[in-house]
Amino acid sequence: MTANETIVQKLHLFQLSTSTVPVAPGRTMEMVLGCYLVETKDGKHILIDTGFPPDVPRPAGSPPAENQKNVLEHLAALGLCPGDIDTVIATHFDIDHVGYHDSFPEAEFVVQREHYELARAGHPRFAKARVHWDHPALRYRLLNGDLELLPGLTLLKTGGHVAGHQSVLVRLPHTGSVLLAIDAVMMERTFTMDRKAWPNDENEQHLLASTRKLLDLVEKENIPLVVFGHDGLQWRNLKKAPAFYD
Repeated sequence: MTANETIVQKLHLFQLSTSTVPVAPGRTMEMVLGCYLVETKDGKHILIDTGFPPDVPRPAGSPPAENQKNVLEHLAALGLCPGDIDTVIATHFDIDHVGYHDSFPEAEFVVQREHYELARAGHPRFAKARVHWDHPALRYRLLNGDLELLPGLTLLKTGGHVAGHQSVLVRLPHTGSVLLAIDAVMMERTFTMDRKAWPNDENEQHLLASTRKLLDLVEKENIPLVVFGHDGLQWRNLKKAPAFYD
């Protein structure tokens, strides 16, 4: 598919917060929490993740979050309310990605079946935010691998960070393709086959396979922009809402 065949019109990047994380003596890493909004030519609104929940304390010792603005505030700044969201793509159920899922009971949620079943079975990793992602009012559509959700929006199964994680490829009419790596590749410097799993990555072999999948896709399709899920340095130079990619 070419950009001319897409029905995607805009991509908004919502920067929810920033923090500076110590990684070694004298070394820090700037991290961002974010989510995304896709608008289509036929007036649909697709949200990708929803951010950290308002009712869960951050882990003890975590660096303070700055420049905080939640997903509902970002939507309101664009003149949108929760009822305007048609679909929520759940990339995975880590606590910093699902905190406002229950604010969108009218939307259809899309998640990989493997991930949903793992979480519903009681995996402790997803327990703290379960009230938000497993709310009885939410309707889930379960996927089994890669899927073109609509012309110009493709979901890519990229496990390793956690089973059933998914990244998102967005094709825009002017910008071209934008790959949202999410947590398959959190930082630009780790977008290499020399990477190692981090403590919150569950399977290094699968993580490397997903990295290879995304590297091959970028090369094959000559993708001009890859957005890394938590890379604060990269996000400094990206267009952030209310600006957008089109």
